[in-house]
Amino acid sequence: MKEKVFSGIAASPGIVVGQAYLFDVEEAAVSPHPIPEKSVGAEIARFEDALIATRKELINIRQELADRAGRKVTDLFDAHLLVVEDRTLIAEVVKGIEEKRLNAEYVFQSVIKEYTKAFLQVEDGYIKERLSDIRDVARRVLHNLTGSKRADLASLEEEVVVIAPDLSPSDTALMHREKVVGFATDAGGKTSHTAIMARSLEIPAVVALGNISAAVSTGDPLVVDGTSGQVILFPSRATLARVKREQTELLRFETQLEELKDRPAETRDGFRVTLAANIEMPEDLPSVVSHGGEGVGLYRTEYFYLNRVDLPDEEEQYQAYRKVAKTLHPASVIIRTLDLGGDKFNSALEIPPEFNPFMGWRAIRFCLERQDIFKTQLRAILRASREKNVKVMFPMISGYGELKRVLRIWEETKNEIRRQGVPFHQDMEVGIMIEIPSAVVMADELAREVDFFSIGTNDLIQYTLAVDRVNEKIAYLYDPLNPAVIRLIDQVITTGHRHNIWVGMCGEMAGDILSIPILLGLGLDEFSVSPVIIPEVKKLISSLRLPEARELAQEVLSYRSADDIRAAAKKVISRTAPRLLKAEQSRVRPAGSG
Repeated sequence: MKEKVFSGIAASPGIVVGQAYLFDVEEAAVSPHPIPEKSVGAEIARFEDALIATRKELINIRQELADRAGRKVTDLFDAHLLVVEDRTLIAEVVKGIEEKRLNAEYVFQSVIKEYTKAFLQVEDGYIKERLSDIRDVARRVLHNLTGSKRADLASLEEEVVVIAPDLSPSDTALMHREKVVGFATDAGGKTSHTAIMARSLEIPAVVALGNISAAVSTGDPLVVDGTSGQVILFPSRATLARVKREQTELLRFETQLEELKDRPAETRDGFRVTLAANIEMPEDLPSVVSHGGEGVGLYRTEYFYLNRVDLPDEEEQYQAYRKVAKTLHPASVIIRTLDLGGDKFNSALEIPPEFNPFMGWRAIRFCLERQDIFKTQLRAILRASREKNVKVMFPMISGYGELKRVLRIWEETKNEIRRQGVPFHQDMEVGIMIEIPSAVVMADELAREVDFFSIGTNDLIQYTLAVDRVNEKIAYLYDPLNPAVIRLIDQVITTGHRHNIWVGMCGEMAGDILSIPILLGLGLDEFSVSPVIIPEVKKLISSLRLPEARELAQEVLSYRSADDIRAAAKKVISRTAPRLLKAEQSRVRPAGSG
């Protein structure tokens, strides 16, 4: 058979050669059946029993995964549980059974189809990716209603590469880890739950391949390259030889990266920067430590509020913050206050839907209106500051007046717990995220009020370039190396240093291989990135000399196109870290990854 190459999104790194196993989960076949009026109550009870059974299944999966993959993965099933407990959905099904007098499974499937249709009409890529949660739960409920057996990947007897139209999070979670050596799907995205779980379980994966499941049969030989985002069906001898060389080279390179774990992030001529980690919860700490992170540059606290029907209280937050601070002491831990809104919601808060949520009632704007929630979090942070390595950071500050309001609430909260005799670190550092162009313009005034800046490039880029970072149609415009972005970053760093405050970066750009030499040359003090890419960033920094990075930065500040900036960065990296450049050039980037 002739070799065929499929290109998609690199979801989980690694290269694997194996035999395909076609996994196609079909929905249970459902036909409408009339229900006598006297049996309507029993039919509703049967539906409710199926919901209870599904809930038990999900809780059991959650418990089974707790030790294997950590809270980040098990919390994904809270979203599934919310579907089972969705009162609006349940009420629609009950009403349908009562009015149409049809069997529960048919009515339930009809309601789910309407939900699916509504989700597909939403432009937001993040929202669309949540469809897999609804479909997975729906299949479970239907199987419990019909009594049919559900296909799974837990009982495989030999090593395979799983090929599927899509994989639900539970399919991924329960797959036989020793037998599934990789997977590839037609659908999916970089931030889909399945991709998150693949990375957590360290399974090479490629998603968004379009129609690979229609082209592959069980037993077909193939290569899954989760680093470049390619799947090669019927690989030739030459391809297999090349892949084997790449696997050997990758293993050697990973060994070199491992050797850097306990070394500082330092250039060849001895200039040192801080290389910290972005985390979402305390369960991320082992990854920070194992990858050599120097503390936490961004603790995303909004994940306390997601996938739950209540609000976290002060004690729950305090215990989590304190655990992170104690574990990493004396390394710094920067806690970002609540950044809900945009694409992150909590049902208990009843945040109204907005036409443009990324520019709406979110982050610090929400906190200034809901000071009850804000002060609860601030008290928890202040209590955790007793470890004396905690810093606080406020997101989405747009100007001087807004910052003064925030700092007034901060001082009020400090005075309140001081009067209560609660100990806290009196000289705790306070910083803000620079992620709105107006904050760059006002950086001189803002710098006088805080101890540090942290540049949030994910939002800064989209606000500067007027590009919705989850809109696939204009993804090509979302470019961290756009000259306007580089000049704004230079302005922030220069202004911060002029006022004797340090400047970090916690956006995805801080881990972008082509951006790092430029950021180093501009004088960035701290890089904060995902724990798993810390070794690569450290490798690149340790391969550079400060004068060449400064020369590059000054050079690109005069450029007028991103292509010219990219070419200049590649030229420097090709001399200093060619292996990293090779990986960068082969990687398929999803919309908004920069």
